[in-house]
Amino acid sequence: MSILAIGVNRNPSKAPNHTETNRVKEKAWLVKFLGSPLQGLLFVVLIYPLFLSFSSITILILSYTPRTTTTLPSSLISKFGFGPKPQLMASTLRLYLTCIRNTLEAAMCLQNFPCQEVERHNKPEVELKTSPELLLNPVLICRNEAEKCLIETSINSLRISLKVKQADELENILTKKFLRFLSMRAEAFQVLRRKPVQGYDISFLITNYHCEDMQKHKLIDFIVQFMEDIDKEISELKMSVNTRGRLVATEFLKQFI
Repeated sequence: MSILAIGVNRNPSKAPNHTETNRVKEKAWLVKFLGSPLQGLLFVVLIYPLFLSFSSITILILSYTPRTTTTLPSSLISKFGFGPKPQLMASTLRLYLTCIRNTLEAAMCLQNFPCQEVERHNKPEVELKTSPELLLNPVLICRNEAEKCLIETSINSLRISLKVKQADELENILTKKFLRFLSMRAEAFQVLRRKPVQGYDISFLITNYHCEDMQKHKLIDFIVQFMEDIDKEISELKMSVNTRGRLVATEFLKQFI
């Protein structure tokens, strides 16, 4: 009987409380983890801000959306060097030159035609413009505001006028000097016009005699290659001037050091 009395709980109100036991275990684990109030304070000061920053970074990454590309004004492009990527610039230049090539292939169908006003004279009608019925509609091809090409066609002649890109004052000076150097040697090029059309930097004049003496596709290749190389030449001249100016300024300022 004494053994049975020991194994049975006579007072149900004094039964063990499992909730209190769990709370005691949680407090013991927290005290064991933090150790002392000082370690708890360090945990709150150091770990909690890191947790918040990590959460904010995660939210920013998840909520990030790429921005749409915007077109910068030409003033910012020339002043600060901002602008489109080289791949995009090469793509637009290729399309620009391809359009000019196709237009020249269609327009360079010239034939001999004597002047209607002066006997035994054969003048380029695109220059005289005395007979409107012999002129075709001019074609203007623009890459941007600074680069464009005007193609004027008549029955026996073709005139091509180019506007070269000039981003700043230095490029403006270099372009004028370089193209003036070429214009003074127009006889060596045969198809180069000594004086460009008003509003353009350089002009070419191709007559039916040029098409008879030269190959048509070679003339078109020359015009397109010239347009492709002129920008490279101006860029190289600009880099050369900047390099020489930097060296001169360095040598000049050495005497003050």
